[in-house]
Amino acid sequence: MAEERKTVRELIEEGLHDTERLISQKQYTLAMIRSRQTLEYIVKSMCRRHRIEDGELISMIDSLYRKGVISRESCAAFHKIRILGNKAAHEGDNNAYNANTSYHLLEQIVYHHRSARQQTRSAYRRGSSRPRRARSTPRRPRLFDLFKIIIPILSILLLLSVIRLFHPGGGKVRPAAESSSTAAERTTAAPETTAAPESKKLYTTVSSLNVRSAPTTDGDLLTTLPAGTVLDYVGPHDDQWAIINYNGGQAYVASQYISVSEIPDGLQSGKENETSQPESGASESAEGEIPSAP
Repeated sequence: MAEERKTVRELIEEGLHDTERLISQKQYTLAMIRSRQTLEYIVKSMCRRHRIEDGELISMIDSLYRKGVISRESCAAFHKIRILGNKAAHEGDNNAYNANTSYHLLEQIVYHHRSARQQTRSAYRRGSSRPRRARSTPRRPRLFDLFKIIIPILSILLLLSVIRLFHPGGGKVRPAAESSSTAAERTTAAPETTAAPESKKLYTTVSSLNVRSAPTTDGDLLTTLPAGTVLDYVGPHDDQWAIINYNGGQAYVASQYISVSEIPDGLQSGKENETSQPESGASESAEGEIPSAP
């Protein structure tokens, strides 16, 4: 009865926390089963939102993929958690690597699910408040901007008229007129040259992430970065790996576990954040490839 009073979001967050706790206690079988149960909460929530009938977990995942709700990579990750959970429940699998894989995939799915819900709420709030702002928008600023353009032009025309009145037909008037017209162009063009500050991209890890010497899981493990580490990003190596600056050289990390956000140029610090050194005793981290479903 206590579980029925909890919201879906609370059940998902609690499931992710329980999975991490069970892995730390080396109860890998229970961790994979709990991970699968948490995935089922997410899948059912998405199905209700997109009007897909409840059923077996495998059929609901396939329906979400066919409707374009999730990508092919996400579909493969969903099925991987489902398969590992079934294997733990029916065969008693207690493999530490499988448990960590299931947890990291679930962590990614929960992160994206949480972000999607926040974006939906923000879009709804913007849509509901837009008519009020439209009705309360005054027209006086637009008229003021028009006056700012017209007044300098009228002043220049008046100045030209006075010059012609006192110096009719003189050749020396042309430089003054040309300089006045140039000043007018600068005056009128000034508001248009204001450019919005450029934005730079910030690359951070969304979960604990391995740094390797080569773009493959067989490459030497240089360090493990905790979640939230700011990366000195160089560029993509391919669809699965990215290049970063690390310890005076270049290294490789999985692109899938990197979050990209934009920050205004004015807020960019002069010194780029360096990648953090791994904490001692860190658990296995995501390697960059979402294992395909068998």
